[in-house]
Amino acid sequence: MAGARNHQYHIVNPSIWPFFGSMSALALASGAIMGMHKAANWQIVLGLGFAGVILTMFSWWSDVIKEAHRGDHTPIVQLHLRYGMILFIASEVMFFVGWFWAWFDFALFPSHAEAVGGVWPPKGMHVLDAWQFPLLNTMILLLSGTTVTWAHHGLIHGERGGAMKGLWGLIGVGENDTVKKGLWLTIILGLLFSCFQAYEYSEAPFPFQASADGGSSYGGAFFMATGFHGFHVIVGTIFLIVNLVRAYRGDFTPKQHFGFEAAAWYWHFVDVVWLFLFASIYVWGGWGAPVHG
Repeated sequence: MAGARNHQYHIVNPSIWPFFGSMSALALASGAIMGMHKAANWQIVLGLGFAGVILTMFSWWSDVIKEAHRGDHTPIVQLHLRYGMILFIASEVMFFVGWFWAWFDFALFPSHAEAVGGVWPPKGMHVLDAWQFPLLNTMILLLSGTTVTWAHHGLIHGERGGAMKGLWGLIGVGENDTVKKGLWLTIILGLLFSCFQAYEYSEAPFPFQASADGGSSYGGAFFMATGFHGFHVIVGTIFLIVNLVRAYRGDFTPKQHFGFEAAAWYWHFVDVVWLFLFASIYVWGGWGAPVHG
């Protein structure tokens, strides 16, 4: 029969969102560059670009969800979606490799960088105590990894019902609903991490900008590596919030929940990166330097 589909793949319908998204990204980048050069009306260009990117994300992913509900996400399509997520996370790993590379280049070869005075951390530099807020944030992220895994386990085994009692019932979570419970706990832990990191930044004894004692090298490498990780935590938290909303809508089934699975993978990636940051930057990278406070 002409036009009949005789394969398990999904051929996507024509969409305006790839073009609209690329133009929005161009406007976003242009507005940011205009702002750096203090050009006129840069706020308008930046704002339009940002709004366009958000609209593209919402609309494009809404179309993907509609495709899933129509049954277009066959097992082979789901497999390839997983491949795509794996490649995306691999690209994010290489993104962080660059920041780790910069850190270890300074730390292992300080004599090659005049700005750090031949030692690392630079002479006179006070560092953050790894065993205070950094350790607390490590425990928070490790715990959040267990709660999102608990939620994923509950989704696979269909644990999404039960009577609503106690505090959980106030937010529409059943007594045996491990999916929503796990997501709520993970989101709360992610927000706690971001709050503690913001406070840590406000108390940091070294600057991000250039200074005569090598603070530019240490502070720049520190804030870029940990700051981009913090940004990924915020993105991951938003990712989980979207999945929580979808869980309330009943979008997920034990056999079809790629959106949830992708969010869980991303969150575990964030956890692993933090463990490397904690060990290499906070503990090893500040070894022997005077501790702030």
